[in-house]
Amino acid sequence: MTVLNATVGDITTQNVDAIVNAANTRMRGGGGVDGAIHRAAGPSLLEECIARFPNGLETGKAGWTHGFNLPARFVIHTPGPNYRAGQTDQRLLESSYRNCLAVADELGVDSIAFPLISAGVYGWPKEDAVKIAVDTLSNTPTQVSQIRIVTLDAHIQSTVQELLTRYA
Repeated sequence: MTVLNATVGDITTQNVDAIVNAANTRMRGGGGVDGAIHRAAGPSLLEECIARFPNGLETGKAGWTHGFNLPARFVIHTPGPNYRAGQTDQRLLESSYRNCLAVADELGVDSIAFPLISAGVYGWPKEDAVKIAVDTLSNTPTQVSQIRIVTLDAHIQSTVQELLTRYA
């Protein structure tokens, strides 16, 4: 059985098997969560991204690298849809979450931490992003036993927890 929960914190310090990077399609680091993960993991993360994803990664797809200087062994990268640039189809956002869980299953990950994909610099409305994340993560079959949604905002964490109680 998979347990979902939410916490306020820094995704780069989560003690889990894998963390999810809300990456850009170039896979070369960036701002927000992506930049924070690259800074915390160290330069080897960028080197592996260049080697593994020479042409980047399409929106909604997912791929992995090692965690390097992070507590997590793996980073699962997914370029979420850029709402501000007109990528407003929620199926793209759902596919980011589903594909991350598929990669986690391939890696044998037991615990994973997600940010709210696309809800930062890509501008997906936060309340909608929470609903899509909780709904998709709750309804996607996976072998992962612990899924954690990590946010920097206590109000958003509370909203996530409230929605999670509806699935319990």
